Amino acid sequence: MTSPSSQFQRIAVIAKADATARLHPTLQTLKGVLDRRGLHLVPDPQTAALLDLGQGIPIGELAKVSDLAIVFGGDGTLLNAAREFADTGVPLLGVNLGRLGFLTDISSNCLDDCLGAVLDGKYVEDRRFLLSASVDGQPTELAFNDVVVHKWNIARMIEFETWIDGRFVYTQRSDGLIVSTPTGSTAYALSGGGPLLAPGLDAIALVPICPHTLSNRPIVVHAGADIEINVCGNTDPKDVRITCDGAATLTLGAGEKLCVRRHVNAVHLLHPVGHDHFNVLRAKLGWGEMPRNS
Repeated sequence: MTSPSSQFQRIAVIAKADATARLHPTLQTLKGVLDRRGLHLVPDPQTAALLDLGQGIPIGELAKVSDLAIVFGGDGTLLNAAREFADTGVPLLGVNLGRLGFLTDISSNCLDDCLGAVLDGKYVEDRRFLLSASVDGQPTELAFNDVVVHKWNIARMIEFETWIDGRFVYTQRSDGLIVSTPTGSTAYALSGGGPLLAPGLDAIALVPICPHTLSNRPIVVHAGADIEINVCGNTDPKDVRITCDGAATLTLGAGEKLCVRRHVNAVHLLHPVGHDHFNVLRAKLGWGEMPRNS
């Protein structure tokens, strides 16, 4: 938590791509808070349209003209913003309009008080790493949650080798492999039976998707590891795709390999004072709930 300061003067506002007029009152509340403090609101195109503020600025340009970004939406909206802002150092503050909200942890109902506290310097800082995924000859893609190797347009398993720091780990036949950050351990990796990793852990989880051999279990490696995945056996690389955060997609050619490693820069998140990751898990995953009487 920092001491009160005026470090946030230009506030980028990012709304989810399918934002509707129902978001308008919440954005008006935000604008009122910023106006009373003499701070400048820098809208993305969705926010600009809802508040009648002109064209707005594309998300890829917002970080150049802001020193704080407030993201309205679910975790998917924040994931996209995190990839765009990762190399800028501009912090992100998430307002939950989605269903789960592991990352966007401010309720729109208490926006006025929570945002005021953050602008007064009362917040908890949280830095989390991303993954970079690269295939020979293709642009590197970033992932805040996970890099997923998966089958494509076929109804059978794919076969691939996994290497860590140049050491052979295994040959696996499965529907694919999830390479997850601690942030992503509550996403697809959780559905695949992977472990929940505390956000501050310097670790990466490798979670098989429906493996042929049941002894192929999730493993956790150091976040500094270099992970390489090669398609092998009778699998045609054309039947394999690599997806980053469920968005960007890479393809494999014959003899090409996927390389996954920790990205050099971290995402800078802000949370309200009192933020507790385990409280979030209890609330979102229903831990400790008593069964209802029939």
